[in-house]
Amino acid sequence: MEKGKKVSSKNLIFLSVIVPAYNEENVILDTIKSIDSFLGTQGYPYEIIISNNASTDNTLSLVENYAKTNKNLVIVNLDKKGKALAVISGMRKAVGRYILFTDADNATPIQEVKKLLHYIEDESYDIAIGSREGTGAVRHNEPIVRHLMGRVYTTIVKVMLFGGIEDTQCGFKLFSRDSIQKILPKLHIFSQERLQHIEIPGVNAGFDVELLYVAKKLGLKIKPVPVEWTYGEGTKVNKLKDSWIAFTGIVKVWLNSKKGKYN
Repeated sequence: MEKGKKVSSKNLIFLSVIVPAYNEENVILDTIKSIDSFLGTQGYPYEIIISNNASTDNTLSLVENYAKTNKNLVIVNLDKKGKALAVISGMRKAVGRYILFTDADNATPIQEVKKLLHYIEDESYDIAIGSREGTGAVRHNEPIVRHLMGRVYTTIVKVMLFGGIEDTQCGFKLFSRDSIQKILPKLHIFSQERLQHIEIPGVNAGFDVELLYVAKKLGLKIKPVPVEWTYGEGTKVNKLKDSWIAFTGIVKVWLNSKKGKYN
C-alpha cells in the first residue's frame, strides 16, 4: 500500500447480497433483518443491496427508513419492472469480493450461503448456485404443479442448451466478482443496456439460464449446492404467463447461440 494513501472501506467488502424487490412491503423488512442479523455474526464486512424495481407499494419507503440507521444497506431504485434488471443493476452496484442474489421472500435462508461460499473459497469454483434437487435439498410447501413445471423446464434446458444442472431457477446464486465481470458483458437478452430501453416484466426465468449458459461458454466452474427452500404463498410467479416467458427465453438463448453471439 502506498504510504498515506487511503483505502475505501468499500474495497474491503467480503460479501454483497442483492435482493430484488417489487411490491414486497409485507416481507422486505423481515428479510433484511434476517440477512443483517446473520451476516453481522460472521466477522466479515458485507453490504445488503435492495434493488427496488418500480414498486408501487411502501417497499421503498420502508427500506429507506431502515437504511437511515443501518450503514450496511444500499438502495438501488429503478423505474422499470423486471427481476433481471433489478439483479443486474444490483450486480453493477455491488463492491463485494463475492456477490449473492436472493429472493425478497427469504425462500432460501441466508444461512445457506455458508455452503455456497465453501465451494468458491475452498474448492476453487467460480459460481455456486442453490439447488432444490439432490441429496440434502429440502423443499417446504411446494405445490406439485409448481414442482412439475420446474422439472419440465429443466428438461427443456438440458435438451436445447446444457446439462449438468438440475435446478437453474433457484433464486439463490453466488458469484465471484471476477466471474460477474466476465459474464455481464456477454449477456444479450438480459444485458443492462437492452433492459434499460425495454421492459421485461415478471420473474424472467430465462435470465438465470442466460447467466449460466454464458458462464459455461466462458469455461467457468459452476457448483450446484443442495439447499433448503420454502415455497412462498405470496409468490409472483404466474404459472401460464411466466412459463411462456421462460420458454421463449430458452429459445432466444438457443437462437443467439446458433448465431454465434456468445462466442
